[in-house]
Amino acid sequence: MSSINVAEFAAELKMPASVLLEQLRAAGVNKSNENDALTETDKAQLLTALRKAHGAQDGEKKKITLTRKSTSEIKQADNTGKARTIQVEVRKKRVFVKRDGAEAEPVVEAPVAGAPIEVVDAEQRALREAEARKSAELAELQANELKEKQALAERERQRETEAQEHAKQLEQTAQEKRAAADSGKSAAAKKQATAAEKAAKEAQEQAETQQRARELAEKEAAALNRMMTQPRRVAKAPPPPPAPAPVAADKAASERTLHKPVAKPGTKTEGADAKPKDKKAIKQSDLSSSWKDDSAKKRTIKTRGDSSGGAGGWRSPKGHRNKHHEDNVNSNFQAPLEPMVHEVHVPETISVADLAHKMSVKGSEVVKMLMKMGQMVTINQILDQETAMIVVEEMGHKAHAAKLDDPEAFLVDGEVQLDAEALPRPPVVTIMGHVDHGKTSLLDYIRRTKVAAGEAGGITQHIGAYHVETPRGIITFLDTPGHEAFTAMRARGAKATDIVILVVAADDGVMPQTIEAIHHAKAAGVPIVVAVNKIDKPEANPDRVKQELVAQEVVPEEYGGDSPFVQVSAKVGTGVDDLLEQVLLQAEVLELKAPVQSQAKGLVIESRLDKGRGPVATVLVQSGTLKRGDIMLAGAAFGRVRAMLDETGKAINEAGPSIPVEIQGLSEVPPAGEEVMVLLDERKAREIALFRQGKFRDVKLAKQQAAKLENMFENMGEGQAKLLNLIIKSDVQGSQEALTHAMQKLSTDEVKVNVVHGAVGGISESDVNLATASQAVIIGFNVRADHLARKLAENNGIDIRYYNIIYEAVDEVKAAMSGMLSPERKEEIIGLVEIRQVYRISKIGAVAGCYVLDGLVKRTSQARLLRDNVVLWTGELDSLKRFKDDAKEVKAGFECGLSLKAFNDINEGDQLEIFEVKEFARSL
Repeated sequence: MSSINVAEFAAELKMPASVLLEQLRAAGVNKSNENDALTETDKAQLLTALRKAHGAQDGEKKKITLTRKSTSEIKQADNTGKARTIQVEVRKKRVFVKRDGAEAEPVVEAPVAGAPIEVVDAEQRALREAEARKSAELAELQANELKEKQALAERERQRETEAQEHAKQLEQTAQEKRAAADSGKSAAAKKQATAAEKAAKEAQEQAETQQRARELAEKEAAALNRMMTQPRRVAKAPPPPPAPAPVAADKAASERTLHKPVAKPGTKTEGADAKPKDKKAIKQSDLSSSWKDDSAKKRTIKTRGDSSGGAGGWRSPKGHRNKHHEDNVNSNFQAPLEPMVHEVHVPETISVADLAHKMSVKGSEVVKMLMKMGQMVTINQILDQETAMIVVEEMGHKAHAAKLDDPEAFLVDGEVQLDAEALPRPPVVTIMGHVDHGKTSLLDYIRRTKVAAGEAGGITQHIGAYHVETPRGIITFLDTPGHEAFTAMRARGAKATDIVILVVAADDGVMPQTIEAIHHAKAAGVPIVVAVNKIDKPEANPDRVKQELVAQEVVPEEYGGDSPFVQVSAKVGTGVDDLLEQVLLQAEVLELKAPVQSQAKGLVIESRLDKGRGPVATVLVQSGTLKRGDIMLAGAAFGRVRAMLDETGKAINEAGPSIPVEIQGLSEVPPAGEEVMVLLDERKAREIALFRQGKFRDVKLAKQQAAKLENMFENMGEGQAKLLNLIIKSDVQGSQEALTHAMQKLSTDEVKVNVVHGAVGGISESDVNLATASQAVIIGFNVRADHLARKLAENNGIDIRYYNIIYEAVDEVKAAMSGMLSPERKEEIIGLVEIRQVYRISKIGAVAGCYVLDGLVKRTSQARLLRDNVVLWTGELDSLKRFKDDAKEVKAGFECGLSLKAFNDINEGDQLEIFEVKEFARSL
């Protein structure tokens, strides 16, 4: 069937004839009515138009892949030494990509007036010629392949025509048979007609399939032909600008020089880049690649015995069969990467594991580094900041000191600064000096009370805080201890003070604690007023005191200095008014002011644990007003002020600047010297206090560990030192600190004092249990043990000592340590013996007949054998006889016989030096 009309083709497509006529006109086929004939060319034109209208043109293939395979054999020896023939198959693939229509069109370079001549060197020209030859060869090869494809398509077209004619004949036969069946023929004829119709449909579908395959092949061949025969893209010169021609010509010439040659075909230019963004740019190097380049991109086969080190083979490494490995495209040698250098922020304390994590290394590497540095640590051990920073630097990273996420920053950032007016405040005066120089007696006279009589032993063992009203205003006094054990208390007193009264006894002069008080005052930058006390004594010498203080750089005003000197007598009251006058003058010069209507801040002067009231702290308010019910934070302790007392024990509701008060309600006993502040939020106070507790614990552990590591190698090889364990309980925090410090200073190389536990409060059962476990002695300073604790101590044999004077506690501990010292051993020579005759007895050995030249010989003594004044043997006497009788001792001028224990090398003329070892008790 060579042709078909429009009506028949519409019936075949199952669509109205009018719609088909419209589609034909849109496709460019001029058909006016339904009876017009349609050819195969008209159908193909309609199909192409419909495909373009429905976007089928975009879906056609734009890429053709050509593959080539070659097989070769190599001989390789295996592990046993036998030669094996191995077949190696090399597959090469080449991909051709169809360009877009816009790119396919040749871009003709527009002639430019006065265009400069290209300057191209010989080497570049040779490269271009070689590339042109290669392209020509490739075009010839592809043209041959295209001819073969066209011949194949022609043969397929002939077979398709024959199949269509055969299908037409079958369809006519089926129509005839259907007509016969309709006219009442047999059932066999109907079956034949149905079979014939089915065969006709299959033949028609087969013909349509072949037609589609032919059209697709023709399109691919045409696209390949267009791609290989079209000229290369040439960059189009930009249109000449309206500016003067010489400038444009110079600019264009500078772009076509040897330093910047014209863009090669395939490189990106401005004209080539001007295309839609959604289409992928295709490089010319990808389009015209060679078979040689493609072979480098294929995976290589790693054979047995291959020592080339290829890592990109198709076989998986041993033990990784199920894992996916990317092909190593580039087999060139790659230099190792530089080590990563991390910026490590080291907090105050950090564990070894956390430090390793910050440096992105294994924890074992950090442990190794620390062991190389002489520190035996574990992965969970806490390091201090300094050690951790040294480790980071040693491992090649950069260390920076950093703080933890400290909630204390809230105290600075979130502090409410009220515009409170700063008003004058009373001065805070600290009385300092050597022990027994009359500090408390002077304050006693000022307060008109008998404070000194109440102190144990007549010495001050607490910081006393008092405020005194004088005719010229209020003065707050802090009375510090003078004993050497209370150094920390004096330092706290100088920190909190405005003016220091240095008390020096006129009959005693400058003493060690006087010098120490001067240093504390100068370190705090506080003015000093010198009170020369005990001026009423006949042996008083104020001039000597002045000379000694000048030597310590405390110069009187009359010598041109800035320290007033006042001669006073605390017993009689002489000069006390002048002293107060000088103090108030100094206060006026300082112009002391503090805000009153604001949140209170202060300093913990002293703290203790009261059995009935709980933790009690003596606080000196430095600014603001402390009120009952305020939320207070002091170190790791926090709480609400539930009660507030003045120094006389009277309850008060508020305290202003420079007023000392005793408060209750804290969660624990705060350390003396800690800053106190009032917060508005109790939750924030609790958070900061808990953070400080954890931080204090970590820092303490790190310091203990550092001390252990430092002492570890020192203690190796030394004899085990004796240990005196102590548990110290005191009434106040300051006394406990002073006593602990004084005890630890008593340690020697042979006997060490170890304070197992120190706290404030009475002695409880838990303290006794701790003493039992650690074999410690309990020292109670101004505290007592309760009934249950005493009974438990008696049952376990625990020694509890009570003291109220620090001298006695230190002296008794020193005596106990002296008793623990091993006695001193000394040799004492008591006689000299000369050997005059030697007898050899078979059962006994050598027996010496001797003459005692000097001293005496005792049976229990030890002897030293001398031959030509050289010591040969030292040991004990085995026997000592005078004639035939045993003798305990033989004096000078007498003869005796003796034998030596386990020694028989005795000659005539030898001498024996007789000595005894005596032990002497030592003391600290």
